[in-house]
Amino acid sequence: MSYDPFQRGQFPVGARTVTLHDRARGRRLTAELWYPAGAAHAGQDRDPRTRDTYVLVPGLAPAWQEAVRGATPAAGRFPLAVFSHGFGGHRRQSTFLATHLASHGYVVASVDHAGNTALDLLQRSMLGLPVLGDPFSQTMADRPADVRFVIDAVAAGVPGVARADVSRVAMSGHSFGGWTSLATVAREPRIACVTALAPAGGHPQFRRAIDLDFRREVPIAIAACELDSILPLAGIRQLHAHLPRPSAMLVLENADHMHFCDDAFRVHELFRAMPVRFVDALAEIPPFESLVPEDHGHDVARGIALAQADAYVRDDARARAWLDADLPCAFRQRGIRIRAA
Repeated sequence: MSYDPFQRGQFPVGARTVTLHDRARGRRLTAELWYPAGAAHAGQDRDPRTRDTYVLVPGLAPAWQEAVRGATPAAGRFPLAVFSHGFGGHRRQSTFLATHLASHGYVVASVDHAGNTALDLLQRSMLGLPVLGDPFSQTMADRPADVRFVIDAVAAGVPGVARADVSRVAMSGHSFGGWTSLATVAREPRIACVTALAPAGGHPQFRRAIDLDFRREVPIAIAACELDSILPLAGIRQLHAHLPRPSAMLVLENADHMHFCDDAFRVHELFRAMPVRFVDALAEIPPFESLVPEDHGHDVARGIALAQADAYVRDDARARAWLDADLPCAFRQRGIRIRAA
């Protein structure tokens, strides 16, 4: 049977929100956990009548994800994948990816990086406090430690969630979360592979903060956007040039930074509408209608992240062969144009 990382997996997906207390650092972290659910929930995770809905910001319309809130977990033990959100993001910013991985038999964890979420930054701005500066430096220190802590917490077991095997972990993240994924590798020996989506790191300040002496082979895949107006492609190429091998970089043509988020159109247009004081360092942001559909970014993230996890966590030879083949051709068959960097 040919390997197809784009199709939904065999498991329905469950979701739970948990609060974790890192007493050593005095941090209270909220995490979202997705997991393979029992067969009784088949179809419920994708049915608009039964899938999970939640409120991101009070007053806004509810968002939804292809998962069943509190579903009974499937029996067995499943490998762990961790996702790190972007600067000013949140743990559920890319549920399209988390639920895809869970449907293929992964427990997936994503933590709100306290102090660097959308609500945190909104509150700081409303109080007239700086968004960058010292708080930014602090979150660069906090984020990798958050990842290590959530791996330990899942290893200890979370009630109502499928059991996880954390001996080999698939790591992924978007933007600042892509940087977080790379910055955590040297500190966390359980990370077996990384998928970095439009990662920060082009600026020397970010690169210097990543310990590139991994002391083991960790395959890295970078997916970048050709017209990234927040983290320009040239900087991501510079980051890739400094990474240890094996690493590969693919570029999604005619796409911008938010193509790797849920509801990419709305998030992209929200950035376009922000006051100049928030985006004065950014390039001009084109209207979303001039870019490729959000499904192109979602398929790139789903395909690459799942294949990386299957190849280097599960040691699936079919996934390795798919990654080593002509990926631009594989994506062209889906109407998606990518190129190797």
